[in-house]
Amino acid sequence: MNERKKYLVVVAGGRGLRMGAELPKQFLRIGERSVLHRTIDRFVTACPDIRVVTVMNPDYIDLWKDYCLGSGMVVPQTIVKGGMTRFHSVRNALAKVPDGALVAVHDGVRPFVSEKLIGDMFARAEDVPALVPVIPAVDTMRALSKTKDASGRETLESLDIQLDRSLLYAVQTPQIFRSEVLKAAYSQPYDPAFTDDASVVECSGVRLSFLQGERLNFKITTKEDLLLAQSIINLSK
Repeated sequence: MNERKKYLVVVAGGRGLRMGAELPKQFLRIGERSVLHRTIDRFVTACPDIRVVTVMNPDYIDLWKDYCLGSGMVVPQTIVKGGMTRFHSVRNALAKVPDGALVAVHDGVRPFVSEKLIGDMFARAEDVPALVPVIPAVDTMRALSKTKDASGRETLESLDIQLDRSLLYAVQTPQIFRSEVLKAAYSQPYDPAFTDDASVVECSGVRLSFLQGERLNFKITTKEDLLLAQSIINLSK
């Protein structure tokens, strides 16, 4: 059986409000390249024939095009306007992906995903409709609820829920799907309970498969994450 063509939908639509920087975090530089540039390069190196669909906030498309020209980034890519939420952004991007392909959906701010994990994920995805990388929880987890005390100050209270850490895993990207499966799932109405592509697909009735992820495949969300990313780049020189 012929291998399916490979597509990457890289989600870069965030505004990076938690970072507190002038630019969204995907456009910030770590070393000589931007976070998004490094992310896309990982996939192109792992799968030279991959087709890239970059989805982002329309306000930053010209900025990204200028960056690509100025940095000498020559990776062919289709740029798609993002939507109101991540769900709508991915759905917009899927219009550029044909049936019969394998499509990896990846956060644009996870630049340290390894070429090995990408290769292993695509190889396994040939045999299953939906594949998700996960890593086991290492910290003690506790369920808490937000409330306010008598002075109106926000506090946290413990819920009477026992969490077995051995059953808890953190979900990562890239999440890889048969394109027809993912497109069918995204034909569902939007639900705020959708937190990632796996949750959308699972809601459509498709069983998920899982593969061991990587600790270094973290999502750059805060200033501390950016400092860690810069340290990793400095150590790799």
